[in-house]
Amino acid sequence: MIAFGPVPSRRLGQSLGINNIPPKICTYSCVYCQIGRTINMQAMRKEFYEPEKIATEVEAKLAELEKNKETVDYITFVSDGEPTLDSNLGSTIDLLKHNNVKIAVITNASLIWDPNVREALCKADWVSTKVDSVSEEIWRKINKPHRSLKLGEILDGIVSFSSDFRGMYATETMLVQGVNDAGEEIEKIANFLVKLPPDKSYISIPTRPPAEKWVKAPEERIINMAYQIFGSMLITEYLIGYEGNAFASTGNLEEDLLSITSVHPMREDAVEELLAKTGSGWESVRKLLDDDELAEVEYGERRFYMRKLSGKQKPDSKKCGLQKQ
Repeated sequence: MIAFGPVPSRRLGQSLGINNIPPKICTYSCVYCQIGRTINMQAMRKEFYEPEKIATEVEAKLAELEKNKETVDYITFVSDGEPTLDSNLGSTIDLLKHNNVKIAVITNASLIWDPNVREALCKADWVSTKVDSVSEEIWRKINKPHRSLKLGEILDGIVSFSSDFRGMYATETMLVQGVNDAGEEIEKIANFLVKLPPDKSYISIPTRPPAEKWVKAPEERIINMAYQIFGSMLITEYLIGYEGNAFASTGNLEEDLLSITSVHPMREDAVEELLAKTGSGWESVRKLLDDDELAEVEYGERRFYMRKLSGKQKPDSKKCGLQKQ
């Protein structure tokens, strides 16, 4: 499924996702990734899907949503892997512009040292780049980058992109307890971001099941400290709350569940609201669980549902033993 959702985004409203990278090909294997560990690490750009195929799927999805009176605020490249690995990213964005929906790209910025990547990103209306650390050792621990990547080149590329980009520019820093949440490192990150500066700098914490079981969110006092440091230099917002349950429906419950949960684990209450919207019962979810197409996992005392994909890293969390009645 290339086009999925829309899903409620804390940054972009109702976001129709584009999964332009097969699972799970990435330049990083971030310890907090909600999709799991990277199973195919690479840093060489290539074509994965023809731009026309992506455009056709997106247009079909938009037509379905319009028929169901669902709105879309952004078409967002947010994939199972790193979207800028797609060598056709720029031409695909060009093909999508006639839909008159804003285009967003959420990237880990690992390839932004490449002028061709920066050129492609500049075609979008809204871009978010990841900056989890500006220190080599911490960067390697939290993002687990491809061996060919160099942090200095990435940071220089981010600076170059920020000076060229004319759309809305955001950065996101994911804080992980005991890794990048020390005051000294947070100050270093903030001082780097000031050089850009982004229209908004987001501070986030893990809110969905992570790739590594040991990953935890920092304590509240640490999150507040980070906000105060960032906020004294930048326009800053938290991304620490639940994004809500306003998942759109095309009318096909199984397709909606599998397409959304392939890249966006859904909380149990969000699934219940989607069921109510389509007039379906929990037996539809139970069938997907029994058919081994959907996984049930727990994180932070909450239950989530994730799609099981061939070749995708299975969640580390064990399946919940309870069945919904």
